[in-house]
Amino acid sequence: MNYKEEESAVNIFKLNSERARAFLNKISSRQADMEDKVLDTVREIINKVRQNGDNALISYAKQFDNVELKSLEVSSIELSQAEQKIDKAVKKAIDKAYENIWEFQSAQKPEDFIYEKEGIISKTRYIPIETAGIYVPGGKAAYPSSVLMNAIPARTAGVKNIIMTVPCDENGGINPEVLYAAKLCKVDRIFKVGGAQAIAALAYGTESIPKVDIITGPGNIYVSVAKKLVYGAVNVDMIAGPSEILIVSDGNQNPSYIAADLISQAEHDELASSILLTLSDKEAEAVSNEVGVQLSKLPKSKIASEAIKNYGAILVCDTKQELIDIANQIAPEHLEVLFEDKKIADSLINAGCIFSGEYSPEPLGDYMAGPNHILPTNGSARAFSPLGIQSFMKRSNYIEASKEGLEKIYKDIACFAKAENLDGHANSILRRFSDDE
Repeated sequence: MNYKEEESAVNIFKLNSERARAFLNKISSRQADMEDKVLDTVREIINKVRQNGDNALISYAKQFDNVELKSLEVSSIELSQAEQKIDKAVKKAIDKAYENIWEFQSAQKPEDFIYEKEGIISKTRYIPIETAGIYVPGGKAAYPSSVLMNAIPARTAGVKNIIMTVPCDENGGINPEVLYAAKLCKVDRIFKVGGAQAIAALAYGTESIPKVDIITGPGNIYVSVAKKLVYGAVNVDMIAGPSEILIVSDGNQNPSYIAADLISQAEHDELASSILLTLSDKEAEAVSNEVGVQLSKLPKSKIASEAIKNYGAILVCDTKQELIDIANQIAPEHLEVLFEDKKIADSLINAGCIFSGEYSPEPLGDYMAGPNHILPTNGSARAFSPLGIQSFMKRSNYIEASKEGLEKIYKDIACFAKAENLDGHANSILRRFSDDE
């Protein structure tokens, strides 16, 4: 079947076609292309924050957010007032999400590992990071869910100090739902700072904002590049790109559901990616038509339409194995599996989060299921993991040997050291069993 792009709400390609290959190349290179465009700007912002501290942050707030801040920190009064401003139903939903996420994250807390053999005790200890900086995005929308997903694993890990940064509006205010979520999570301090300048402040510290040990949380391309540049001075969770969803279907699924799920990611921003892999030409056309219908009724139709036009596609595969291979190659942030054969999920190994079945849409993971919605993007799920309790913990090793234990292996250690021409290492071992002692 020949597909005509201009006649479809979503581009439909045969997987092995030249147009499909061009689309996949476009998807895989978009992050690098965007980073190149903003790299110099971000580097300048970081340098100015390091040099001028709070003054730079106040200046950037005026330049980028059109707000003149007298204080960078959210006051206790602002925090207490926020709870009074939010809708009761929204508050109830936030409370329920908090409960589910807390239970899921706390259940994963790792335990120390001890190994003992012939007089030598070896141990791995899990120790909470002392100070965490969490970045909560703003701008196009407010995300109390991102507060929960950042702060709860930090709290369950045992982090002592949680410092939060979030962009403010033109009046210097912060969304009340965001502040309520922060209060619920017992975030220690909140600052009205966004963008690359927030990342710089957390990484190096200013007069008001303390230096942290790790920075977590999603953001725009400026935030992502800033995290990459400060890595080493501080740990970061991941270098996240625009949101993305990949849906794999056996061709016998509800096109209305698929279309809705594709649009759910496309409405994030114009750079979001929404892709369907299907085994059916008929389903491809049905989904494309349904996307067109649903987009016409969507409040954020302009954003979603632009995203789908540029970074959305339906790829028709000839075989299930072909579908599996390309899904693992893309390694998406969100992967929805719509197959009657549930065992296919075992073959899908590269994804931030897998959603199995028609009643497991991606927004379930965004808000309420419990697993974290801060996930690796842009193919990085091949090597990176979702944010979680372990992200806020470090491992330290512990070794203790008795004389008898070391005596059994000291000659082997000395031999190994000498093979590497490290005579000082060998001497450190041998002197403990020297007749001269």
